[in-house]
Formats: sequence, C-alpha cells, structure tokens
Amino acid sequence: MRVSIILLVYNFILPFIFLVAIPGYVLKIIRRGNYGDAFGERFGVYSKKKKQILRSLDRPLWIHAVSVGEVNVAKKLIIAIRRTRPDISIVLSTATPTGASIARNSEASVVIYHPLDFIFISTRAFDLISPRALILTEAEVWPNLVNKSVRRGIEVSLINARLSPRSERRFKRFGFLAKPIFGLLSRVCVQHQSDMKSWESLGVPKSKIYFTGSIKFDSEWNSEPNNLTLLKDILSKLFKGREKKVILAGSTHSGEESLIGKVYLELRDKFPELYYLMAPRHVERKHDLVNELRSKGLNPVLRTELESQETDSLDSYDCLVIDTTGELNAWYYASDIVVIGKSFLAQGGQNPVEAIFAEKPVLLGPNMQNFASLTSDLIAKGGVMQAKDEVELVERISELLENPEIGGTLSQNANLALSLHKGASDRTAELIINW
Repeated sequence: MRVSIILLVYNFILPFIFLVAIPGYVLKIIRRGNYGDAFGERFGVYSKKKKQILRSLDRPLWIHAVSVGEVNVAKKLIIAIRRTRPDISIVLSTATPTGASIARNSEASVVIYHPLDFIFISTRAFDLISPRALILTEAEVWPNLVNKSVRRGIEVSLINARLSPRSERRFKRFGFLAKPIFGLLSRVCVQHQSDMKSWESLGVPKSKIYFTGSIKFDSEWNSEPNNLTLLKDILSKLFKGREKKVILAGSTHSGEESLIGKVYLELRDKFPELYYLMAPRHVERKHDLVNELRSKGLNPVLRTELESQETDSLDSYDCLVIDTTGELNAWYYASDIVVIGKSFLAQGGQNPVEAIFAEKPVLLGPNMQNFASLTSDLIAKGGVMQAKDEVELVERISELLENPEIGGTLSQNANLALSLHKGASDRTAELIINW
C-alpha cells in the first residue's frame, strides 16, 4: 500500500519535473550536437530493425548503465556473464551519446537508449524486451521500472552500488519515500563493506546486501588500450621526436584547466621538458576553453585539429586539449603524471582507478567526496598524493619529477590497495545468473 501511494505521488510530480528539464535537454542537443540521437527510444519508440532484434531475444538480461563510467562497469560484467553463460541474450541501455558509443563496443546483444520512467513508456519498453532479470548500475533506481519488474515476478539487482555522502543524506532525509522503493530490490551488490550498513539503513534487508567489491576497480581484464600506439604517434609528431614529460589533467571541470595550466607554467621554468594535456569532462566546452587558456598565456591545440596542422607549426603549441570521447583511458597510458579533475574547483571528484591501472602516479585535489572510501584507502596505503590547492600541487609535481622512484612506489601501493576488488565482476555475475 505504501509503495502504491509513493508511486502515485511520484507519477504526479514526474511530468512537472520533465517539463522543467526540457529547456536544459534542448540546450544539450544544441551544444553537443548528438544528444538527440535515437530520440524516440527514450519514449519507448524503436526502429523496425531494432524492434525485430528485441523481439527475437529469448528473455534477455536487461542491464542499465547511465553513462560512460557505468557502461564500462556493465562491459566488464557482461564479459564475466558470457564466460559461464554464453547463451544468455543481453540488452544494454544507456542514457547518453558517449555511453551509447562505448556500449556498442560491448558484448551486449543490442544497445538501446533507456526509456523515460513514465508508466506508459516503461511499460512499452518492458513489454518489448520481456527481460528475465533487470540489472541497474551504481545508483540508477527508477521507481516505475523497478515496480513493474517486481509486479511481474522479475528480479531487480543493483550492482556496483554506491552512495556518496550527499546522496545518503538526501535519501535519509526523504526516507519515507526512498525506503519502500529500495526495499523492492532483490539484491544490492556493494563496492565497500562500509556501504552495507548504509544500504540497510535505507530500507534494503540485510539478507539482500552482498559485498562484491567494485567492478570498476577490478583489474582482471585490464590491458593496454588498442589505440595507445596511435596516441603515442600523435605525441611524437607534436613533440617532433623530443622526449617530454606529460602531465595529464583528466575529466576536468570549468576553471580547473586554467588552474592546472598556471601550475604547469610555473613548473615549466624549472622543468622545460614538461607538456600539458587536458581532457575536459564536457567536450562541448572546447572552444571556450581554448580562448580561456590563451588568455592565461597558453597556446593550446585541439586533438581533432592536429591532423590539419602543418608540422612546422606544432612547435608553437604548448598544450593539447583532448576533445574526443572514449580515448581518456589510453591517454592515461601515454602520460607520465595524472591529475584527477573535479577535485579542485568542483565537488565530488572523478574516478582515479583507470589512471592507477595505467601505472601512473596520481594526484588528487581536496574534493573527492564521490570516492571518499576509495580515496581514504588509497591515501592510507600511500597510493596517491593529495594537494589542497595549486601551491601544494606545484610541490607534489616537483617532487615526482625530481624523484621518479616516488611515482613507481605510488603506483605499486595503489594497485595493491585495489587488489581487494579483483574478481568483483565474477562475484557479481555469479550472484546474478544463479537466480
């Protein structure tokens, strides 16, 4: 009864939220250019070809992963599932163009855009897919979709579940709304043992909570990216064959590129072999970013413009803006020192694990709230360096450049700290397929 009342309120409010969100969504379409791809799929409307594919699948697993990070988790899980159950069909849904692009390179049977959580839309998609189980990634718990699954006797798993301190506080504040929905979940697979009590406090029975470790931190299938040689060739062309030490700022947010750029300019006087790469979280900012960097005394070039540049002109550029998608992991391997974005001038931080897997020394800013447990563990084990501001960032990078052995120790300690999560993909897959 309580769930019914909550859903009634949710479905009453949802259209108003949707109307408020429309202007922002239209703006995204305009700015990103491809955000309207397969627009109809978000409303449960599919092309004839995709309908045929979906109807041909025999009770598939339906895995939802909202964007790039979650899709990479889903890809690892799918590999683990395929190892023991190659016969199972898998539908992989995502919510962003970048997520969809990466999802298409997975072992999923078909990739779709996730339907909006309106009753009639989720019902339409559900009827077409007819899944044997629904698997949600990290924090994507959609009330109508979850309720639809449970009413039809279909298990719903939340895998690689995470709770930022902010999310936990918000859910607890509105616990009377959140707890009944979370209580519908068949199982919750958490990344850290410390998360188990948090999910229990949010209405998930203790018997349904499993510590599996983080799939995102599972290095079992980690290997050098296929495009690493291409990126190294790009840098060789840019550097004209000269040896450089590359500082990469990954998944940066507004203002961080300039902050780290200021650090770079200060360091370059002492270390002239330095070169600065940055990968903004939102590539649609690239032209504004180029102008901003030029105003700070830097001369950047866009990754997508390199091929059109004359070789003789490359000497004039002192930093590279990576305005492509799906390449960041490979750029970590091509770099020497990595600074994690969203950790200096924004809240939450970005995931440092891919850089750690690339065996690079990693520097964090003070704001890593979204990865609080991981950050604490890495710092405690001497696996990363943290800088509270640009002054400390200069000191930390100088230390790494003057004593390269420190970087090797950081990398070794960080990978040791992550060893707890090795096999997380297999553990999660085993729980899901043994329904």
